[in-house]
Amino acid sequence: MKTRILFLSLILSLFLTSANAMSSPNDSLVFRQWALTPPMGWDSWDCYGPTVTEKEVKANADFMANHLKSYGWKYVIVDIRWYVANTKSGGYNQKDPIYVIDNYGRYQPAENKFPSAAEGKGFKPLADYIHSKGLKFGIHIMRGIPKIAIIRKLPIMGGHGITADQIYSPEGQCGWLADNYTLKYGEGAQDYYNSLLDLYASWGVDYIKVDDLSSPYHQDEIEMIRKAIDQCGRPIVFSTSPGETPISKADHVRSHANLWRMVNDVWDKWSDLTHLMKIARQWYPYIAPGTWPDCDMIPLGHLAIRGERGADRMTRLTKDEQYSLMTFFTIFQSPLIFGGDLPTIDPFTLSLLTNKEVLRMHEKSQNVRLLLQNQKEAIITSSNHQKDIYVAIFNLSDDGIHSIKVSLKDIGISGSRKVIDLWSNKQLGKVHSHYTVKLRPHASILLEFKK
Repeated sequence: MKTRILFLSLILSLFLTSANAMSSPNDSLVFRQWALTPPMGWDSWDCYGPTVTEKEVKANADFMANHLKSYGWKYVIVDIRWYVANTKSGGYNQKDPIYVIDNYGRYQPAENKFPSAAEGKGFKPLADYIHSKGLKFGIHIMRGIPKIAIIRKLPIMGGHGITADQIYSPEGQCGWLADNYTLKYGEGAQDYYNSLLDLYASWGVDYIKVDDLSSPYHQDEIEMIRKAIDQCGRPIVFSTSPGETPISKADHVRSHANLWRMVNDVWDKWSDLTHLMKIARQWYPYIAPGTWPDCDMIPLGHLAIRGERGADRMTRLTKDEQYSLMTFFTIFQSPLIFGGDLPTIDPFTLSLLTNKEVLRMHEKSQNVRLLLQNQKEAIITSSNHQKDIYVAIFNLSDDGIHSIKVSLKDIGISGSRKVIDLWSNKQLGKVHSHYTVKLRPHASILLEFKK
């Protein structure tokens, strides 16, 4: 009997230890389980800026469900200022914004843009629609607390009588969008973030992109958001935005967020990609399941329909440059969040999003490593569980065809290997000791060296 009691006590102790680990993600990092592979989806920012409507979100969700879901694409994200009724394209309306907000200082979807939000339903009807397609729903928010809540001295839900005007600071206010103020760490502030995430959980939100958080790095608010997600009862993927996230905060950010931006917005300019690749050099050691350095959205296809920046257009990147961008994003294992309009996507862009072999590498590879990078060329490698080696080779120069040689020894291969061009699925034969390729300016090649 005594032995049986000791055995039961041991089982109970192990159970409680496991339960405590599950309930304390900052110790056990349970939140990493929510994004074991890099998130893939669509975000409204690049094509609709702050003006996207429910109809447009549903149209993109429908396309994703019908054409991309089987390839691993699943997040549909409503970007910035969904709570402002009189937004505009080509920038922000900061002159006379009409905010939609509840009695506890929490923004609500503007009904003229999101009709299903009427009668206090918030984003739940839209989230339900997206979930019915087998997809996941995300929203963009700004860090901090709304200025209008402070002006109105609105109470904080769960704040024991604390009002918005008691927990804010004008210091560190976002320099490009003046909707919110900083939340002062302490009593009431955590209650406010808790009330936000409780609301989002009740709507069915699966992903939040929190802006003006990474640069400057707002450590207190990142920690409050982490705690708020953990207590809300729903696994919500946490993305910090925009960059440049300080490398000195790498250990902190990966213990609190699932993905974080390395640079500011990446647009359809070659210089944006080369700048990204330069900054990314310091982040290779931090690529890991559940925590991903983020390259930003994919600025391909049909952009700026009513965008914050630039005229309605197809991407300005050449086809070589588009291949190079997708090659870098995928071998680096960045989250893949497409920014173009899906219903009006062109066949070439769609082919970049549906290449099974490239996406398999993106999802399942490991040991991502920068072998070489200078002003003219870059070589990046990774591997899979079968010990096949992936190699991405880039001609970064602006003029001239470059011949670039890769030593098999340098990428961890002894003997000969079969070589496959992953984008074309073309067999390139067997190689020994080294592989050489000639590339046009801004062009690249993505190879698999198979056993």
